[in-house]
Amino acid sequence: MANAASGMAVHDDCKLKFLELKAKRTYRFIVFKIEEKQKQVVVEKLGEPSQSYDDFTASLPADECRYAVYDFDFVTAENCQKSRIFFIAWSPDTSRVRSKMIYASSKDRFKRELDGIQVELQATDPTEMGLDVIRSRAN
Repeated sequence: MANAASGMAVHDDCKLKFLELKAKRTYRFIVFKIEEKQKQVVVEKLGEPSQSYDDFTASLPADECRYAVYDFDFVTAENCQKSRIFFIAWSPDTSRVRSKMIYASSKDRFKRELDGIQVELQATDPTEMGLDVIRSRAN
């Protein structure tokens, strides 16, 4: 179903892959892309469980918007192993204005389709989603 505000549908694969990441931990991260011609959000890249945060950030284009989900593992001050699912809206300053507007207007609806997101991050440059930022938001 397309959203009236942005007209973007969400491909079923997006929800399926997200459920696999959440329930089975099949992936470390998922990068989503809006296909303007098809008017829908699709899966662009899947990160293997063994891949690092650097692999994840390297998979985001420098001058194009994307949505991404990252499964972040960490150890609490009490020495408990935990994990948080981050939703990252990547909107670099160098991307096209039209693209930024489409991603911004579609974000909330897309995020609602992915049940289980714990932390949301908006980033316009890599420093806004550095590992230090992720760590501080995870706790």
